[in-house]
Amino acid sequence: MPDDDPPAWKVGVLFSRSGVTGLTETEHVLGTALAVEEINTAGGVRGRPIAPLCLDPAGDPVAYRALARRMLADEGVGVIFGCSLSASRKAVLPLLERHDGLLWYPSIYEGFEYSESVLYTGATLNQTVFPLADYLLHRHGPRILIVGSDYIYPRESNRVMRDIVESRGGTVVGERYLPLDVDDGAIRPLMDEIVRLEPDAVFSTMVGQGARRLYRLYAEAGIDRARRPIASLTLAEGEIAAIGPHLCDGHLLAATYFGALDSPANRRFDRSFRERFGDGPPPSMWSQTAYAQVHLFARALAEAGSLDARRLGEAALRTRFAAPEGDLAFDAENRHLWLTPGIGVARPDGQFDILWRADAPVRPDPWLASTRFEASWARASDVVPVVP
Repeated sequence: MPDDDPPAWKVGVLFSRSGVTGLTETEHVLGTALAVEEINTAGGVRGRPIAPLCLDPAGDPVAYRALARRMLADEGVGVIFGCSLSASRKAVLPLLERHDGLLWYPSIYEGFEYSESVLYTGATLNQTVFPLADYLLHRHGPRILIVGSDYIYPRESNRVMRDIVESRGGTVVGERYLPLDVDDGAIRPLMDEIVRLEPDAVFSTMVGQGARRLYRLYAEAGIDRARRPIASLTLAEGEIAAIGPHLCDGHLLAATYFGALDSPANRRFDRSFRERFGDGPPPSMWSQTAYAQVHLFARALAEAGSLDARRLGEAALRTRFAAPEGDLAFDAENRHLWLTPGIGVARPDGQFDILWRADAPVRPDPWLASTRFEASWARASDVVPVVP
């Protein structure tokens, strides 16, 4: 007898579950999986289920390129949810453009990019670094030390942070870079330098295993985290759990999602995520953004009725979704999302107290074409804590 089941919508999932960023990219996978399951349980899209092809590049840009080529050229997959580091996105971008594919990219990144083969669902620097710089300068002081992993995202993000700090009368007392696979021995001299220089805060764009080592050694060095915190764009709840919450309380995160957000949409997401994944990592910016972009995709697909990159991309730019982090919509001019920035301080239980959050979504400005460096992103009164 013929098979009457409707054909599935085949998509690719290209995140590393191992390697230097295996922890955070696994959270991307979990958020993606939860959204796919929710959509399929509700009947799929136009009565057809989403069928993900999941491959693990293990953090290797060469493997990202090879597996993306396999998806696009051999498996007939035109839509990919994937990549985290900028190196992996850059590795697959030429293939997407050549094969008319469409990447849904859920990571914060350095900006300064536009491609009609990508929908960018992570925060841009004007939605994270600018409010964080204001907060540090107003609440902690003008002397900032910068440290990052040695690749494009940290170098570009740190360049912007330096420009903001210096344009507003602050001082960058040092800027240091370490390899992605840095060991404890290479980080310890940095701790000595922090103790010697006594910055008011440390802005970190270290990621992956190196970032986890940084936070552990910071605590080991006995540096006062309340007085001299590490402020980052990446220290989310799952990584805090892996490091140890008792080693992270007092550190700061600038992000558009916190697990502690109190809204009906986030309470539903938190409950569903914990029921589905049990003792795994808690909900975080990594899993939530991946989750939200799949729901955006499903709504766009329902309108477009096709996985054709152009038609689907055009439909996505008209799509809205009430995500756990808030209402989402793309900016049609640059293919990035309007997002609501926030700043949180880590608590001893591994969650965040939200110190400040914008009143409304902020337009993405990936080229920093309209964001002013010489004037505060927000008024000083806007960046004082809203909790004790």
